[in-house]
Amino acid sequence: MKLQFLGTGTSTGVPEIGCTCPVCTSKDPRDNRLRTSALIHTDTGETLLMDCGPDFREQMLRSGFFGPIDGVLVTHEHYDHVGGLDDLRPYGRMGDIPVYSDAYTAGHLRMRMPYCFVEHTYPGVPRIFLREVQAGKIFHVGHTEVMPLQVMHGRLPILGYRVDGRLGYVTDMLTMPDVSYEFLHGVDVLVINALRVKPHPTHQSIPEALEAARRIGARETYFIHMGHHAGLHAEIDRTLPPHIHFAYDGLLLEF
Repeated sequence: MKLQFLGTGTSTGVPEIGCTCPVCTSKDPRDNRLRTSALIHTDTGETLLMDCGPDFREQMLRSGFFGPIDGVLVTHEHYDHVGGLDDLRPYGRMGDIPVYSDAYTAGHLRMRMPYCFVEHTYPGVPRIFLREVQAGKIFHVGHTEVMPLQVMHGRLPILGYRVDGRLGYVTDMLTMPDVSYEFLHGVDVLVINALRVKPHPTHQSIPEALEAARRIGARETYFIHMGHHAGLHAEIDRTLPPHIHFAYDGLLLEF
C-alpha cells in the first residue's frame, strides 16, 4: 500500500493569510501546508482519495498522478474537506467516481452541489455519485475493504476510516467512542489530527493526539491537520516519540 499526503494543514492552510509568525514565514517547505487530504494506492490496484478539499487541483498537479480514482472517502461536509469535488472533472473522464459519506454529509452535498446529483446533468459536470455508508458497517471499493468509524468533531459526529485493515485515517477528531478505538487496533499506520499545542473545542491538541496514538498503538503514526500554532515542523517533530511523526505535504509512505 502507498499513501501520499496531498495536504496536512488545517482549514486556513499554512501560511495563514496575513500572518507573519515564524511558522507562516518559514522557508522550510514542510511548514507550507495545504488543506488536509491524501491519496491511497492499495495492493489490489484501487486508488482512493481521502477527502477532496479546495486545494485539490493544486495538490494533484503537484502529485503528478492522473489515473482512475476508484472512490472518494469523505470524513465530513466542512468546506476544507469537500470544497474541491468539482475539480474531479478531469478524473471523471476515466469513469464515474463514487463519493462515500454518511447520510448527513450526503444531504449537505446534494444541497451544495445540486447540479452534480440530478437525473439529467449538463455536459462538463463532474461524474460523481453519492454512496451513503454507516459507521461500523464494512463496505468494499473494488477488492479493498473499508471500515467507517465514528469520530466526534466537537459535538458533530463524523467519519474516520480503516482501509484494508492496515491504515487508520482520522481527522478533525476531538474524541472518539471506545468502539472506534477498537476498530483501529492492529493498524500498521495511523494518520490522525493534531491541531496545535493548546486545547481546542473541536480538534485534538498535540498532547491529546499523542495519548490517542498511544492508546491505538500503531507501528507508525503520522499527525495531520496542523495549524500554524502547532509550531515549526523541524522543532516539533524531533520532540515526538520515534514512531510518531509530523506528516508534511508530498510525503509518500509505502508499507
